Amino acid sequence: MNKRVFFLSIMLSSLMAVGAQNTVGYYWEYIGRWRDITVFHQQEFGIPASITMAQALLESGAGRSELAVEANNHFGIKCGSGWLGGSYYHDDDQSGECFRVYPEAEESFRDHSLFLQRPRYKSLYELPVTDYRAWAQRIRECGYATDPKYPQKLVRLIEDYGLDSLASPTWTLPTAEQIKAAEEARRQQSAPAAPAAPASVETTPQDTTAEGNTAYRLITTDPEPGMPAPLSANEERKQFFQTHTVETARGIRYITAKPGDTYANIAYRLNIRERDLREWNDALGLGLQPGERVYLGGKHFYGEKKKAILWVHPGESLRMIAQREVMQLENIYKLNEIKRDVTVFRTRQRIYIHKVKEDEQ
Repeated sequence: MNKRVFFLSIMLSSLMAVGAQNTVGYYWEYIGRWRDITVFHQQEFGIPASITMAQALLESGAGRSELAVEANNHFGIKCGSGWLGGSYYHDDDQSGECFRVYPEAEESFRDHSLFLQRPRYKSLYELPVTDYRAWAQRIRECGYATDPKYPQKLVRLIEDYGLDSLASPTWTLPTAEQIKAAEEARRQQSAPAAPAAPASVETTPQDTTAEGNTAYRLITTDPEPGMPAPLSANEERKQFFQTHTVETARGIRYITAKPGDTYANIAYRLNIRERDLREWNDALGLGLQPGERVYLGGKHFYGEKKKAILWVHPGESLRMIAQREVMQLENIYKLNEIKRDVTVFRTRQRIYIHKVKEDEQ
């Protein structure tokens, strides 16, 4: 039996085994749609894809909650004092609370991952990414949710839908036929006991994932009793600058990265878009190493005119030069007519970082 057939047979068995538990078609549609995003965020942020997916399913009703539909907010994240984006007002713990509005739902997933980069959630990353039970428990202990059963609800979703396998290269969405077969098994197993057995009611609680229920309790970002309140955006910014000295190079402000810094958590703490921060530093698709400069604004179009011609040495990368000279990497390529697949010099050679007249070359 090949791996794909084996996996699907296990998945079908798992679906049929949950019996009266929830095997709703649109939940599978939601999982299939957002699986790649959750796996990517596991790789980028270290948050288990299973946890992110279970939270999204629970908090958005598989994308059918009012907040998800009207505001593209799949995690019930509230505005907070430093939120500069759109707002949507909805009754939650209090009347007319402010929730964030996102242009695209994908941004809601990213904001959720950035939210979990806050210092108060630091202990989460001490846990193995495969231990979803420990993550579910710890995330509540850190003050993410007020519901005392929140960990159990996440674990149940993960186990009902096999979400702990999302990051596996062999993961495959069950076919419509398999889902239909599992649904039929659920109906057959639950029908006789439904009128008389209270236990059957408990297996489809109204506040988890029962089909047709969209009255999902929104998750609050307020702290648990005894937990410190989350820092405001201004407080996060002030705290960041207490540990990161701002310097300038050619008039552009920058900080030096410290261990544990990433472009994501720097952007979050400074309340700026991560993509902007990466573009300012020619770092799309790159990680961040301690000791690197992180510019807090766009670099210059060219290097300094007085040293328009530089000698560079083997092992130096074009990006290293761009960061050191506080100039845009793209213009090093253009000025020197270098192909984009060249990133590191293998020999000592001369390059231009500013336009020069022919008689100056």
